[in-house]
Amino acid sequence: MRIDVLTLFPGMFQGYLEESLVKKARHKGILDIRVQNLRDWAEGVHRVVDDRPYGGGPGMVLMCPPIYRAIEELRGDGDQPTLIMLSPAGERLTQARVADLARKPRLILMCGRYEGFDDRIRQGLNPLVISVGDYVCNGGEAPAMVLIDAVARLIPGFLGDPESAEEESHSEPGWLEYPQFTRPRVFRDMAVPEILLEGNHQAIAAWRREKARDRSGGGTGELPSTP
Repeated sequence: MRIDVLTLFPGMFQGYLEESLVKKARHKGILDIRVQNLRDWAEGVHRVVDDRPYGGGPGMVLMCPPIYRAIEELRGDGDQPTLIMLSPAGERLTQARVADLARKPRLILMCGRYEGFDDRIRQGLNPLVISVGDYVCNGGEAPAMVLIDAVARLIPGFLGDPESAEEESHSEPGWLEYPQFTRPRVFRDMAVPEILLEGNHQAIAAWRREKARDRSGGGTGELPSTP
């Protein structure tokens, strides 16, 4: 999968792209992430990308021309990408949406800043507008990393164990993952549940399903199937 990230702060992604599973996936060719500086498409000596809002009010608004130029150039490069605008005004990111995006060959992520985007960017480019939660970040860079992380986990070959993604929280709508334990068996008077130590895989599966139900407040829909 190729992901282009359009941002005013490309340096924010340097550490993220060079750590852990994302780094390994990039080196293996599973992920092709290209961080694009929006100012490369701005005009003038100062490469201005924002201006004061019509009607007054605080802050600055991202202008149409540089973003249109950037998206039109990037869209013309290879496969037709899925365009995503990161904004607290968008639909809330869910695991179902993540799974849908993981099937796309290419994404372009637009990171907002200041007071957001001129609305004609949304009207004319028709992006999918996504929010990572009911709160406001300084910009779209952190939400873009959240989206990349969530999507990448579902790309074949990204995780060493494909079953890990299948059993995680939210892999079934309304369900959270069961609690996990590892060594030592007892830590500060807290012991691992005996059922996990007995080797009865059917009993363990039933216990995990029940704990997932408890964590999920009863859940919605059917329980995940027993392995």
